[in-house]
Amino acid sequence: MIKIDDTDRVILCALVRDATQTAMALGGRIGLSQPATWRRIKRLRDAGILAGQRVSLDAVKLGFGVTVFLGIKLATKGRVSLDDFERAVTAIPEVHLVEHVLGRYDYRLRVVARDLADFERVLRRRVMTLPGVGDVEANVLLSEERRPGPILF
Repeated sequence: MIKIDDTDRVILCALVRDATQTAMALGGRIGLSQPATWRRIKRLRDAGILAGQRVSLDAVKLGFGVTVFLGIKLATKGRVSLDDFERAVTAIPEVHLVEHVLGRYDYRLRVVARDLADFERVLRRRVMTLPGVGDVEANVLLSEERRPGPILF
């Protein structure tokens, strides 16, 4: 674990907003030289705090107008049933996020579909046929508010 200072926090927030920034451009905005900015970024990468770069796709513009969160309670518990479920659910392309959670459900899935009819097809033909699926609860996403950066204390 490395110590994170205020300059590191500024760098992390800036990179979360736009990971394509060069060290020179970022350094110029925050008052650091390009080499000093690069060294800080490298230190954050080496520590595993910066883990890769991601591109955000606009699901609606790609034709996926419905996002549904599914709560899945497995009918059977045990290491084999968890592994089987996880292996099978990650093979479904419409499932964008799989979270193993503690609480009412065992898993929380983020599923995208073109429309409600497409979601129903995914639910009936893919999700409900997964190994061990018991109770399922669906919550349709109405709107989403994204935070501009990570929570840094």
